[in-house]
Amino acid sequence: MTITTVLDTPLLADPADVAADPSRHRVLTGDRPTGPLHLGHYFGTLVNRVRLQRQGVETYLVVADYQVITDRLSPGEIAANAREVVLDNLAAGIDPDAATIFAHSAVPALNQLLLPFLSLTTVAELQRNPTVKDEAQAAGIGSISGLLLTYPVHQAADILFCHGTLVPVGDDQLPHVEQTRLIARRFNERYAGGRVVFGEPQALLSPAPRLLGVDGRKMSKSRGNAIALKATADETARQIKRSVTDAERTVTYDPVGRPGVSSLVLLAALCLRKSPSEVAESVGGRGSAALKALVTEAVNEELRPVRERRAALAAEPGLVESLLAAGARRATEVASRTLDEVQSALGMTY
Repeated sequence: MTITTVLDTPLLADPADVAADPSRHRVLTGDRPTGPLHLGHYFGTLVNRVRLQRQGVETYLVVADYQVITDRLSPGEIAANAREVVLDNLAAGIDPDAATIFAHSAVPALNQLLLPFLSLTTVAELQRNPTVKDEAQAAGIGSISGLLLTYPVHQAADILFCHGTLVPVGDDQLPHVEQTRLIARRFNERYAGGRVVFGEPQALLSPAPRLLGVDGRKMSKSRGNAIALKATADETARQIKRSVTDAERTVTYDPVGRPGVSSLVLLAALCLRKSPSEVAESVGGRGSAALKALVTEAVNEELRPVRERRAALAAEPGLVESLLAAGARRATEVASRTLDEVQSALGMTY
């Protein structure tokens, strides 16, 4: 595939432009293997990934195992969690025959890009990155490790190793994409004499708003407030039943004034392919109990085929391991070519 790169692309990609010519693009996306993926991931990114792949956009999916320890003292059950992440992506609809699925730790050439990229980034820029601060606060850590501080640069290596052009993200991840674009621009100017070695990737925002967890805070694996894709129907019902609402009986959609109720309304709307106002009107004065019942039915019906596919995939011995091995071989070939380009620009050809 030949990718045309230009220096002055806007930060945000236009979905209509992508759909008009998907063969011009390459997506880099992925997940940290810290546990099974949940509904926030599903509507926030997985549905978007599958849509882009089905449009014909080449897809690279990284299982970001090295990034697990950016804000944790222990990697935890990292191999088991990596398997969960791959299964969740496949169950959501990612085609393993058309995607390159790999783990960070299996592609040394990708990680080697971190060194020259770090030379293009200042400590002050990294310290100002709001996403790094948010990650540290969410993890409850008092001091930021060197790995967490340089997290945006590692993400730049993820994106640029395959010359990714599109990065599906939520708006909270835009600073990372901006940092990647800055690194690409500086590399071209400082080390390549103005020649375009790296194009500036674009962020593709998810059309789905951010979902709250059942406790009214941001949905997160670490907070235990999420509904996992692999959860059973009964587990889903129990989680939704304990969702935070309020004392007002009539259900309305007011994200600012009634965040708990509105998050449930939004979740039902996403599952039912309706507007939040339509869902709120359908429940009306029947109260939170009726809303929770509606959400439970909608979520379980939405996830039923996903869960069925996931169970079938999980029963295939060695499936995930073989996909990761094949993906690592493919990603290593691509990363090695990119590293050769970088070392050539730096004059490191011996």
